[in-house]
Amino acid sequence: MDQKHPPFYTASVPVFIGVLDRSEAMLRHAEEELGPGYEEALTRRPHPNMMSVARQVATAVQFTLRVAFPLVGRRPPELRDLMDGPGLLARIEGARALLRGLDPEEFRHSGRRVIRAQAGIAHLELPAEQFLNGFGLPNLYFHQSMAYLALKHAGVSLGKADFDGLHEYPPGFSFG
Repeated sequence: MDQKHPPFYTASVPVFIGVLDRSEAMLRHAEEELGPGYEEALTRRPHPNMMSVARQVATAVQFTLRVAFPLVGRRPPELRDLMDGPGLLARIEGARALLRGLDPEEFRHSGRRVIRAQAGIAHLELPAEQFLNGFGLPNLYFHQSMAYLALKHAGVSLGKADFDGLHEYPPGFSFG
């Protein structure tokens, strides 16, 4: 455990930046692999009634701010970059900059906060720990996972290492 920073900072900002880094890497991988078909792949959906890759990425990016800023008692900024490839990368970079701009000390009293938020049409009022661990992180990973899945369906050769940046398998390895 990081003893230099408050626990809510350690459990949120570095984790969120890691997810943003992985999302950027997945998009760059898709762009490199698909070339001219990349922008079309951003419109793909993991299922017909679900959001597109672009919307999933944008939602995941917004979740990093939507969770971190209320933990320090601030209203989350909204990023409104375009939903094309360059716009999504700008959105990711903007969120990273905003997260890096948060002072870890602002998280010192996060555990005392009750956070009010909306989830679809549900109105939430959750203690900070439940907001982060029961709402924020699951939703962040959900949207990142759906973007990953839709990119896979678009033909991008993504693997677990692309999702988490940690796994490694030998060339030609298959779970089949």
